[in-house]
Amino acid sequence: MDSFPKLSVIVPFYNEEDSIKPMHAAIVAAVDPLRIPYEMVFVDDGSKDATAAMADEIARGDPRVRFVKFRRNYGQTAAMAAGIEYARGEILVTMDGDLQNDPADIEHFLTKMAEGNDIVVGWRHKRQDKLISRKIPSVIANRLISRVTGVSITDNGCSLKAFRASVIKKIPLYSEMHRFIPAMASIAGPRIAEIKVRHHARQFGASKYGLSRVYKVLLDLMVIKTVSSFTSRPLLWFSLLCLPLMLVGLAALAGGLLAAIPENGRLSLPLTGAGIVFLTGAVTLIASGTLGELIYKLGDVRPEHFARLTGRVLSSNETRK
Repeated sequence: MDSFPKLSVIVPFYNEEDSIKPMHAAIVAAVDPLRIPYEMVFVDDGSKDATAAMADEIARGDPRVRFVKFRRNYGQTAAMAAGIEYARGEILVTMDGDLQNDPADIEHFLTKMAEGNDIVVGWRHKRQDKLISRKIPSVIANRLISRVTGVSITDNGCSLKAFRASVIKKIPLYSEMHRFIPAMASIAGPRIAEIKVRHHARQFGASKYGLSRVYKVLLDLMVIKTVSSFTSRPLLWFSLLCLPLMLVGLAALAGGLLAAIPENGRLSLPLTGAGIVFLTGAVTLIASGTLGELIYKLGDVRPEHFARLTGRVLSSNETRK
């Protein structure tokens, strides 16, 4: 095996002792005929069954397998992030470990990547899941995500995706962020494509997903919207946040002043105090936005840029410092 494989197949597992060996065999059967150097990165997300032991056994028998083991269950995104960090390939393919994704589709992803795309997303067009608990929430979530982020992806929840390592390794992942990778990467302007993939019914074990994840997805969606829309314009974001405080503060202060008229100039302490507190909060947010704007604008100023801004001509020694 090459020390620097072209392809890394990343698979997180959690309590998938019946699926891990068939998954390994399916990946080998799908990728071996492509005749490219590759590796598999298996990540055990704190499984409570024999998944970790089986993954370790597979890794000992196949030098193409790298095994990462978590001490406890951290979630799919953390497992994906660990696999991405340890992967050494130029192209990274992620997929679920429950045999619902088909490794035979990897060839189509590589073909699409060869066309110049940076991210290729799978679309489970014939999804083999329960209608009420999985399909309907997924359709609603995908439409909401596309509307909020402006990145039109049919199936954000499909784990079968391909990335250029140079793109994905720069994207921070946490919480349930693995489903938002295309939206987060869109800030850097990558080429994103989508292809139809096969999807199989679960053969072993029980699904680890459910409606309980909805609130996490909604919170992460708010974070993505904030990052994608206001990263380069922090002053605008803080200004929008301070508007409600400013309006409430002005209303409370005006109420306090008006209440003083019939009281012979005696201000209403609760109203006036609340107004001052809210207005102080609004000023603080504006100041924070201004500071953020300065950090963003000047954070990437290189020596030659600084020279143009200040009118100084830096010597070679100053430039190196």
